[in-house]
Amino acid sequence: MRPSFHPRLINDVFSDPGLFIPFLFEKRALMFDLGDLSPLSPRKLLKVTHVFVTHTHMDHFIGFDTLLRLFLGRDTTLHLFGPPGFFRRVEGRLAGYTWNLVHEYENEFALQVSEIHQDSILTKTYACTNRFASNEGHVPRPFSGILVAEPFFSVQGALLDHRIPCLGLSLKEKFYVNIIKEGLKDLGLPVGPWLNRFKAAIYHEQDLGNEFTVAWEEKATGKHEKRFILRDLVQKIARISPGQHITYITDVVASHENCGKIIQLAAGSDILFIEAAFLDTERERAWKKYHLTAREAGEIAKKAGAKQFRLFHFSPRYKGRDEELEKEAREAYEKTTCIYSNDYGTERR
Repeated sequence: MRPSFHPRLINDVFSDPGLFIPFLFEKRALMFDLGDLSPLSPRKLLKVTHVFVTHTHMDHFIGFDTLLRLFLGRDTTLHLFGPPGFFRRVEGRLAGYTWNLVHEYENEFALQVSEIHQDSILTKTYACTNRFASNEGHVPRPFSGILVAEPFFSVQGALLDHRIPCLGLSLKEKFYVNIIKEGLKDLGLPVGPWLNRFKAAIYHEQDLGNEFTVAWEEKATGKHEKRFILRDLVQKIARISPGQHITYITDVVASHENCGKIIQLAAGSDILFIEAAFLDTERERAWKKYHLTAREAGEIAKKAGAKQFRLFHFSPRYKGRDEELEKEAREAYEKTTCIYSNDYGTERR
């Protein structure tokens, strides 16, 4: 199976947290956290459509200005999500600049900002043409865990405790459509842009009895068209398999409540990106600072049934000792029993 998206940490494990998630078949990307964005080129950053900020400590939000500056003067809407108090933080950053000229821009750039509460999501729009003054009021909708739902993927969130509310995030692909090249060859069909339309028809659950037209153009022979019943085409050229599940957890204490929420959010993840700020010999320091130890990260990963995990957000005190953190987490993962379920019942040791 070839994944539809390829998540990668933006920085090294000792630097600002953040996950960049480009999509394979689209000029599009998602981002979890907005720390230092300098490792990403403008070309990559301009693919971003949605940004999910766990909380607004500087190392998770300093990149807001970089992204804002890059998107100014472009016809697009950038969607931002954050925990309670997010409106105030965004408005504070916007208020730091003078916007006396932007209303003259011909482009329609806007920030659509959503603030996540326990039972609701509130949304405001900040338009460049309105000098980034927010629209009056906000648009509320119920929140039951889903932040974004699109035809082939969803982003889920949970409010965790870091002395302040902090979002845990999970990206779930609905399913994956793998194209069978031998099937294309048997039908005399080329690889091309029409495959995106074909996949969209499947993701949007179009009637399989409908007709589907494959259209393409070749330099030597011009335009071509072939018509199929969608069901027949799916059977011959598509293999449907389970989609990816990516989870991102940072800046949380290993409390009973947090662990239960994380295990539920990350259950069965293909990759769990999880912080490991300290070694377990300093678990009391970790507890006071509301961070995880490497051992706790490994235990959580196994209890959630994560197929693999990747550590990040190490304390600078471990520079040159990152292998110790990795080893501790791996040993904890191997020794722990997988128990993920909706009822997490193990208290912190």
